[in-house]
Amino acid sequence: MACLLMGVGIASGQTSKKSSKMNKPTPQVQISTSYGDIVVKLYDETPAHRDNFLKLAREGMYDGTLFHRVIKGFMIQGGDPDSKNAAPGQQLGSGDVGYTLPAEFVYPTYYHKRGVLSAARQADQVNPERRSSGCQFYIVWGEVYTPQQLEQFEARQNQSRGQQIFDELAQQHIDSIRAMYQRQDQQGLQALQNKLVAETDARLKAEPGFHFTEEQVKAYTTVGGTPHLDAQYTVFGEVVSGLDVVEKIQQAATDSRDRPLEDIKMTVKVLE
Repeated sequence: MACLLMGVGIASGQTSKKSSKMNKPTPQVQISTSYGDIVVKLYDETPAHRDNFLKLAREGMYDGTLFHRVIKGFMIQGGDPDSKNAAPGQQLGSGDVGYTLPAEFVYPTYYHKRGVLSAARQADQVNPERRSSGCQFYIVWGEVYTPQQLEQFEARQNQSRGQQIFDELAQQHIDSIRAMYQRQDQQGLQALQNKLVAETDARLKAEPGFHFTEEQVKAYTTVGGTPHLDAQYTVFGEVVSGLDVVEKIQQAATDSRDRPLEDIKMTVKVLE
């Protein structure tokens, strides 16, 4: 998104300390737009993203920026510092604050159900560690899925994992494969392929495989979301009020680059 653009007992002497920590309020921010206000709570389990978002909000970095990328039935994205006072039609989505954040996947506890706040990032090809943009974020809208669609998604994910394992094994034999191709050794290639398929199947059986939790299935079949982004982008908060505002924004008319035809500016403040 910059690629979408672009988570035994306590001693009596410790009780009061833990109680104090448990009573600490969950940090919340308010994103104000011409469509209304969106209040988001930030997860303590993603501290780097939480603290960074609070810091930028307190510094006023987000004030005057746009929801510059809006895709109906998918998400609304903002936080590009270059979007402040951007000219009409100007391409946006590449702005940053000079740093990225390490991924903080807390999956499957936090996943891409409707209303979650997630960090944008560059694509895997240039960002294999899936580090997050230091400032750009998106709020999920997504779609409601049927149980059958989720089952098909699980099957595709497991098939993709099988292909990944096969490719990794084949890479270990790349010199032999090239040599057999050069001498047109079809029998040797077929024998090696059969061997690698058997090794792939054995490794797949040893793994738990990809399956949605009951909570995910319930959310994706009733509330909606974007399951294909799970464990790919860091989820670090969720909307607690103003989901109707997100709905209105994701329906905004856009140009060919998904930028709203009318600017949707935001101001962001921390609710202390």
